[in-house]
Amino acid sequence: MSRYAANTDVSSHKSRDEIERTLTRYGATGFIYGWQENQAVVAFRMNERHIKFSLPMPDRNAKEFTQTPTRGNRRSESAAQTAYEQAVRQRWRALALVIKAKLEAVECGITEFDDEFMAHIVLPDGATIGEHMRPQIQAAYDSGNMPPLLPHYT
Repeated sequence: MSRYAANTDVSSHKSRDEIERTLTRYGATGFIYGWQENQAVVAFRMNERHIKFSLPMPDRNAKEFTQTPTRGNRRSESAAQTAYEQAVRQRWRALALVIKAKLEAVECGITEFDDEFMAHIVLPDGATIGEHMRPQIQAAYDSGNMPPLLPHYT
């Protein structure tokens, strides 16, 4: 299966700008962007919630960038850099699509804001709900101790 925007020419900067414009258009009251090592972060305030998306960046030393896909030959430094930059652009385009789709689904009444962004809502300790819940979900599946699907109807 091919990745969305795998061959995009849209720069990461333009995708970030598009995300900010989209958020503004849908009513965000704050926006930040930053990066550290192999991760970028986009965060915003909307509907009295702080939302954070962490965008993992690819490892520039991964074989997908340093070697050719068909024969595994070593790429030149410039070819590897070009392949890496393409992957980064693709991820930014995908994030722009995800945020826009979620906001439009809320705007059209398909879903509620908190439901659509739940995993990315920032809790008072700085962690997102997703970061907080993922280990608990895994523990429930590992132990087999699942809560009833309809807890109020047991």
